[in-house]
Amino acid sequence: MAKKKLSITTKILIGIVSGALVGLILNIYFPHIFEPLNEYLFDPIGVLFIKAIKMIVVPLVFFSIAIGAAGIADPKKLGRIGGKTIALYLITTAVAITFALLLANVINPGEGTDIPLGTEKPEISASPDIKETLLNIVPENPVQALASAEMLQIIVFALFFGIGMALLGEKVSRVKEFIDQSNEVMIKLVALIMKTAPYAAFALIARAVGAAGIDLIGSMGWYMLTIIFTLLVHMFISYTILLVLFAKMNPVFFLKGIFPVMEVAFTTSSSAATLPVTMECAERNLKIPKSISSFVLTLGATINMDGTAIMQGVAVVFIAQLYGIPLDIQAQLMIILTATLASIGTAAVPGAGMITLAMVLNAVGLPVEGIAIVLGVDRLLDMSRTVTNVVGDLVVACVVAKGEEKRGNKELPVESGA
Repeated sequence: MAKKKLSITTKILIGIVSGALVGLILNIYFPHIFEPLNEYLFDPIGVLFIKAIKMIVVPLVFFSIAIGAAGIADPKKLGRIGGKTIALYLITTAVAITFALLLANVINPGEGTDIPLGTEKPEISASPDIKETLLNIVPENPVQALASAEMLQIIVFALFFGIGMALLGEKVSRVKEFIDQSNEVMIKLVALIMKTAPYAAFALIARAVGAAGIDLIGSMGWYMLTIIFTLLVHMFISYTILLVLFAKMNPVFFLKGIFPVMEVAFTTSSSAATLPVTMECAERNLKIPKSISSFVLTLGATINMDGTAIMQGVAVVFIAQLYGIPLDIQAQLMIILTATLASIGTAAVPGAGMITLAMVLNAVGLPVEGIAIVLGVDRLLDMSRTVTNVVGDLVVACVVAKGEEKRGNKELPVESGA
């Protein structure tokens, strides 16, 4: 009888627990052994993993956003429904990350634990003002922006590039095919890198706990609770308001209708993998017309990542607090802007949120090696935030369908459940 293979989640959990135990034992009983182990084992593994993430950040962001924008900017789709859908997705993402920053600053999950900066110390400088940020958002030299990893400039260039492809249509079909296939290659690389995550989790957690001691375990617990609490706040406040005021739908009826979607999203950690179930529940249980669900939900799997945005907001504040780096208001506004724009190209696959987190950290001058701290528990949180992502897709679909019904289109009924 063939041996059953352990899932990646189980392997990461084993890596987290064993790494925390090894780090704690070394910190308490064998601090003199920790230093050489860290220098020749834990640190090299961690540095290689972080370098691998950095390696694919820029191409992944460019290709994914360019191909996403090419689909969004399709003149046949980008009419009244398309414009309303995109606006709702971007607004809910901005609201989600705002909630994340507010609650992270109130709860302060990283306070009381100090992590020393590694060998790659970031250049921390005063945040540019909003005017300067907006003026610099369009790159003078896109190649230089790509080489320097200027993330906001890369996002804007990728958006324009994608819109240009869409407007030219079949004339640039080969270019679009190349960008699409390049995006597939980047997603495959994400999957390959994430296969090394259990070993990286062990080394990174052992290194962090070995250096900071038991305080870090407590801080990570607060970090997880902050994210889960923020996900719940966003779903029960933001989504309820949209459902009640704009979709005229009973939230209890809505939750009953989408429960199978939430189950699949939690187990797969992928909005894309959940999409068939999402569309089936939208049409059968919520009575959303296929003409709307097929467009709104497919688009949502590409650009609506409220749960991922919440993780990024809390993670950035958490990492900044661990390293003792203050984030002023302008830096936090930069986080909202960068994470909202980045949501357009966040791949709907497990682990992609960690890659875009590196982009947000770069945008505000925080050390990318901070990902090492949150990586260990990310797979657990990934399941929860995917639920938020797909629930947000369905809420927006309900609002758009209700709006079309109000315009007098009798073919677009939405069951209220009242």
